[in-house]
Amino acid sequence: MLKRKEFILGAAVGLTFAAAATAGGVITWPGATAAPAAQVGQLVPSAGAAGLAFAPPQGAPLSFADIFQQVAPAVVQIDVKTRVQRPRNLIQIPGFGAVPIPGAPGGSGEEADTQLAAGAGSGFFISADGFIVTNNHVVENAEEITVRLNDERELKARLIGRDPLTDLAVIKVEGAAFPFVSFEDKAEPRVGDWVIAVGNPFGLGGTATAGIVSAKARAIGGNENPYTDFIQIDAAINRGNSGGPTFDIYGRVIGVNTAIVSPTGGSVGIGFAIPAGIAKETVDRLMRGEKIERGYLGVEIGNLTAEYRESLGLPEGTKGAYVTNVTAGAPGDRAGLQPGDVVVSLNGRPIEGSNELTRAVGAAKPGDTLRLELLREGRRQTVTVRAGTRPSNLGATQGEEGEDSTAPGAPEAVAGEKVEGLTVAPISAALRSRYDLSAETRGVVITAVEAQSRAGRLGFRPGFVVVQANGRPVSSVKDFRDAVEATRAAGRPGVLLLVKTPNGNVPIVVPFAKSE
Repeated sequence: MLKRKEFILGAAVGLTFAAAATAGGVITWPGATAAPAAQVGQLVPSAGAAGLAFAPPQGAPLSFADIFQQVAPAVVQIDVKTRVQRPRNLIQIPGFGAVPIPGAPGGSGEEADTQLAAGAGSGFFISADGFIVTNNHVVENAEEITVRLNDERELKARLIGRDPLTDLAVIKVEGAAFPFVSFEDKAEPRVGDWVIAVGNPFGLGGTATAGIVSAKARAIGGNENPYTDFIQIDAAINRGNSGGPTFDIYGRVIGVNTAIVSPTGGSVGIGFAIPAGIAKETVDRLMRGEKIERGYLGVEIGNLTAEYRESLGLPEGTKGAYVTNVTAGAPGDRAGLQPGDVVVSLNGRPIEGSNELTRAVGAAKPGDTLRLELLREGRRQTVTVRAGTRPSNLGATQGEEGEDSTAPGAPEAVAGEKVEGLTVAPISAALRSRYDLSAETRGVVITAVEAQSRAGRLGFRPGFVVVQANGRPVSSVKDFRDAVEATRAAGRPGVLLLVKTPNGNVPIVVPFAKSE
């Protein structure tokens, strides 16, 4: 379960210390007895030179103390107050459960229904004149922001700007000559390099944890962070570390701590930091007071999986972003992009997957010309698009996850032709009304699904519409049947269908039964 390091709600923090014990044995403390003589074949670790019994291996720092002493003055604790919904005044009545108390205080009015809740996070000075970097989710909707410095001074801060899509924000305190640190956006950390994280876990402040870079270019959070390739680290990151810096052994900021993966909510050694290169570009723009705008095509995309590639008959090794839907009237629609297109390059830069295309388009400025090379029905084409401006509410979902697509009490399916366990029919006025299909919807509608068929096990439902089969538009039952038979005759393992569902277009490969 992905856990973003949200700031702490409430003021109390409990610390529990557990004592270790042995079961059915006796604890033997190191050094309590003389070391036995080495056995034949036993590997005896070297303690290093005399007097350096605890010296680290070559390449490791003797201590992180000097690094911490150097950078700690630039790291701050951020305390915020955010308005949240007040718990309703309830009374437990046996047999009735929780019942509102009539006329109780705080029962009406927006202000009366909310209260200020305390939260905490981390941040760090990026300039001597008081600019501080933190996470967007630390200061989002905050009504009051207080910064506590390393020397225990407390200063009021104001929000300068924030960018939810990279989860970065900049705040500012008044003053001068603040100690600050710098982003290292040139030298790339390697997997295995030492890192040290400094921040405010659980409101404790001034805490350092150390580890290594565990992985790079991690994609997490789905649509929440589409423009960030995260650095994965195993330095302990906990609630309150959000917005704090990740340093290398030279005291340079290589990332901004933002999230963990944890089944418990506590650190299990899987933490994520926004890379310095991405953070610096966004922070510089926010400090200048710029609004963060990104390029926009208006397409929904996914990765070209091996299963899709095989079904489309594309050469092995073909990579790209698979277009599942095109927003009507958006820049991509006006330029002629179509569902089923596979984008393989943008302005000459190879595109290996959906994340890469999203970030490449987002890096463009509104109005820039984007030259997309794509595969359509197996043939290469070039489409030129003038980038639009990405809408701020683009992340909103179009349908509830897991929503049942069939209306209660729907009548029996109309007559149609059965293909691969799916009964399909042309879209008529009656079927548009029954399945709430828009006038623009094209394809063949699924009116029944054979439960034990391969398609049935894949989750097809009546009311879904087959828009394409193997990249070719489907306008009739014959088109659908012919595409399936052509795919089978070509010896491919299955047919790739682009299916319109209540939650948008979804590519699904329906595998063929293996011939005996």
